[in-house]
Amino acid sequence: MTAKTTIKPHLHPGQLEVHRDPSRFKVLAAGRRWGKTRLGVNECIGVAIEGKRAWWVSPSYKTSEVGWRPLRQLSRKIPGTEIRLADRMVLFPGGGFVAIRSADNPDSLRGEGLDFVVMDECAFMQPEAWSEAIRPALSDRLGKALFISTPRGRNFFWDLYRRGGVDPDWASFTYPTSANPYIQPSEIEAARAELPEIIFNQEYLAEFVDSEGAVFRRIRDAAILQPLEQPLEGHQYSAGVDVAAAVDYTVITVLDVNTREMVALDRFNRVDYPVLEDRLLATYRKWHLDGMVVESNSIGAPVIDHLREHDINIIPFTTTNTTKHDIIQRLQSAFEHGLIHIIDNPILVGELLSYESKRTPSGNYTYSAPEGQHDDCVMSLAFAWYSISNDAWLIS
Repeated sequence: MTAKTTIKPHLHPGQLEVHRDPSRFKVLAAGRRWGKTRLGVNECIGVAIEGKRAWWVSPSYKTSEVGWRPLRQLSRKIPGTEIRLADRMVLFPGGGFVAIRSADNPDSLRGEGLDFVVMDECAFMQPEAWSEAIRPALSDRLGKALFISTPRGRNFFWDLYRRGGVDPDWASFTYPTSANPYIQPSEIEAARAELPEIIFNQEYLAEFVDSEGAVFRRIRDAAILQPLEQPLEGHQYSAGVDVAAAVDYTVITVLDVNTREMVALDRFNRVDYPVLEDRLLATYRKWHLDGMVVESNSIGAPVIDHLREHDINIIPFTTTNTTKHDIIQRLQSAFEHGLIHIIDNPILVGELLSYESKRTPSGNYTYSAPEGQHDDCVMSLAFAWYSISNDAWLIS
């Protein structure tokens, strides 16, 4: 009987958290030198030692050396392994293997059933490598996947990242370079001093930024709260509401006037107007609101009229390019200066991170979600912040 081979990798706390998470698909956005590669290689070897099939997939043959080099180094420490340099493959005594593959031609990734795959520098890959080749290869063996990369704007990797916390099979993680205890803080500060802020935020803070249109900063610093179940005694609350059109979502955001912290988020769609209005009323009464800002454009107007029949303080907000610019910039400033804290909700955080601005030929700016995405949570939060950060009640 062949003795079972085990490895004991030395993982730092962040790597250990990702390793221990039981989710089938894990998306890891981490800063430079955090240890993404070492974690991914250890995960591949751990699978192969059990006699299973693993792939390390890189954006190109040239970039695959990043994973191939440590894979060879670690595998040589395990008795009985066979390293096939020409094939870029390591065979393990129990029949398992780790193979290096390139995603530059997705068709070349077809055909083999897999137990595990690492998609390295996933932000630089085409979506077809995953959807048309790798994902089907995991189906018959119920294989798992680890996606690792520094962010590169809001692309395919960003779409995968947003599935964490929404899809039960997916988990997402973000770690700055500083979360690696073996990196000297002075090195990080030197990079901060030398690099443009937006590049540093992406490469060292692992933020999904867009150099052409990112609106909100320091979102991760603010997204630290969990929802409250009930109002706190002696506190005042107000809310902002973005009323849904056909395919959008109605979103209610409740803020604590005293602490300027977000306490509740309700997001729903495809309900009849009586149900929608009852839900708004229920929120108003539960939190004993001082008032509720509701967008009055389009379908919001009749909703406001019906709510006012219940003798509650509804503040209509007419959204134009000018008024939207004003409330978005107020919210933008609140994040920049650490004045607001929000619930760590993946949909809300995702909308804030992807929200973008565009400069018009006249020199003005327009704000919106990227094409095909929603901004209902952003607008609801902007209405709520407007309600507590100025004299909205006096001008209603």
